[in-house]
Amino acid sequence: MSKDGFLVYLNHEEGSIFNPAHKPIYQDMHQPLNHYFISSSHNTYLMEDQLKGPSSTEAYIKALVKSCRCVELDCWDGANGEPVIYHGHTLTSKVLFKDVIKAIKEYAFKTSQYPVILSLENHCSIEQQKIMAHHLTSILGSVLLTQPLGHQMPNTFPGPESSKKIKLAKELSDLVIYCKSVHFSNFEHSRDYHAFYEMASFKESKAMNLGPKLKRKEKKATPFIHHNMDNLSRIYPAGSRTDSSNYNPVPLWNAGCQIVALNFQTPGKEMDLNQARFLPNGKCGYILKPEFQRDPASQFDPKNLRVGPWLKKKTLHVMIISAQQLPKINKDKQKSIVDPQVRVEIYGVPDDNASKQTHHIDNNGFNPVWNTKFQFTIHVPELALVRFVVEDYDAASSNDLVGLYTLPFTSMQNGELVKISEKLLCSYYEFAHHKSCLLSSGYRHITEQDNQLKCPLQTLLG
Repeated sequence: MSKDGFLVYLNHEEGSIFNPAHKPIYQDMHQPLNHYFISSSHNTYLMEDQLKGPSSTEAYIKALVKSCRCVELDCWDGANGEPVIYHGHTLTSKVLFKDVIKAIKEYAFKTSQYPVILSLENHCSIEQQKIMAHHLTSILGSVLLTQPLGHQMPNTFPGPESSKKIKLAKELSDLVIYCKSVHFSNFEHSRDYHAFYEMASFKESKAMNLGPKLKRKEKKATPFIHHNMDNLSRIYPAGSRTDSSNYNPVPLWNAGCQIVALNFQTPGKEMDLNQARFLPNGKCGYILKPEFQRDPASQFDPKNLRVGPWLKKKTLHVMIISAQQLPKINKDKQKSIVDPQVRVEIYGVPDDNASKQTHHIDNNGFNPVWNTKFQFTIHVPELALVRFVVEDYDAASSNDLVGLYTLPFTSMQNGELVKISEKLLCSYYEFAHHKSCLLSSGYRHITEQDNQLKCPLQTLLG
């Protein structure tokens, strides 16, 4: 095998850190809708900040192409009888409601075949609500769900496979079938009075406070987790995030919240985690929640782990070996060659959260070699995400990002014993100046995924 052939072998899908069996849709897609995490966007129309940034149909297109399955439309009275979408009482620009619906019609199912939830924040007069209803029905046509599946309201959601009160126009109200917005008082009130198809929305701070407390002795799942077994919960960023920053979605997923809405226009760790959560299962925007977040008899509490089916304790062994041809990050610096270091982060239940990093290597972006071993204990693997971050070390200021890759722990391929001939070992040694990686317990290659990692990174997993 030639050096080029060996590189092709290393970069093949079978050698990827991401399990190719999780690339297509592989989960049961016939469970009730509330049994899934749903990729969701907040103020989807915004391209930048929440105060004066532009609104655009392009923002909806970008979100839908990324398999977002819940988009938000803030609807207000517009000129000439046409409703508009914008962040009310701010300087953000306006976009016609009908133009947004046209964009949704065209792009809703380009990446995923599964349902898109339109979250309408309605501030329109009765007259313009009727116009909204007309645009929804005339533009979306048969793709708009206008009556319960089976023609009768069942007692559970279908699966993905098939203060001042505002007066609501009947024409618009009749289009709301499965996700009727209601005010949340408390869990007991919701259990006794809310129908399954009624959905509450929570500001991030309130949702965090509804989560499990640090010291709980009850031998049952937290009330929020039980609520999310029967109802849909939508979480949205606090109004104080005027720069369109995002909160950490992981604690909300730990509580079983399905619609954890983020500002898709803002890159960063939070969106990395969101993309990773929805990376498997054909990138369809729906991920089946673990059974312990769906079973009414569950006693799961992410902050107070006890013996139960969620405890599938595993040890993750990672060896960061090397990287090749890392790009120059800041060409304005006198020294533009990177001093790379790699950090491995775990996100999940509190007991699993961890971070470890390699030493940095001076002036070598071409073929840095770390050979650094890490070990992590994962208590609840079904909720854990693993993030690899390559940075340009800087002693005087914050490090610059070189590249990253994030994926669910359960979608990682274990390392496999590599058996190759001595001739190939010598050939690889001459090429990469490192031989021991092929004699260790396993070898996986991390390459670019959705522009997250712009360089190859070698690692061992076990």
